[in-house]
Amino acid sequence: MSTALEKAIGTMVVTFHKYSQKEGDKFKLNKAELKELLQNELPVFNSKRMDAAELQKIMTDLDHNRDHEVDFQEFCCFLSCVAMGFEEFFRGCPKPPLPRK
Repeated sequence: MSTALEKAIGTMVVTFHKYSQKEGDKFKLNKAELKELLQNELPVFNSKRMDAAELQKIMTDLDHNRDHEVDFQEFCCFLSCVAMGFEEFFRGCPKPPLPRK
């Protein structure tokens, strides 16, 4: 039986590859794939319409090796930053119940 954390890690991997396999390099997200992933999987990014300049800034910020694509390592760094932002936002809120096994 998987733990909640193991399931979360599996979800990260599966979600990345769900989008990375659509075009070009099957192990990297191009700009269109990244945009689709953000809009579908992280609706907080879709709460305000993402224009081309905003998407380009996100892409540039994530693309550490400057190959114009986002690999899994760059994606994990991004998700870590998002998780830290969520943790900071919810700090001090009542603790939610833990998921049942």
